[in-house]
Amino acid sequence: MKKEKVSYRFYPYDGKVLNARRELSFEIRLTSRLILDEICFNWNKKMLEERIDRSIQKGNKEEFASVRKEYLQYIWE
Repeated sequence: MKKEKVSYRFYPYDGKVLNARRELSFEIRLTSRLILDEICFNWNKKMLEERIDRSIQKGNKEEFASVRKEYLQYIWE
């Protein structure tokens, strides 16, 4: 079979510059959202634990009761 030759000619583009946008795959978007949710959950839980510890050290029962209600949402498993 005879070999075919391919030749390319490049011409400068004089039109408007196009900016291409690359879409992220569903798996990457889902994974990143789950990781961010986990980070936020852990941070909020840690902050509530610190608030509970401070209210115990101060002896403030009202603050402890209100923070405890919020904290129960994080450990209801």
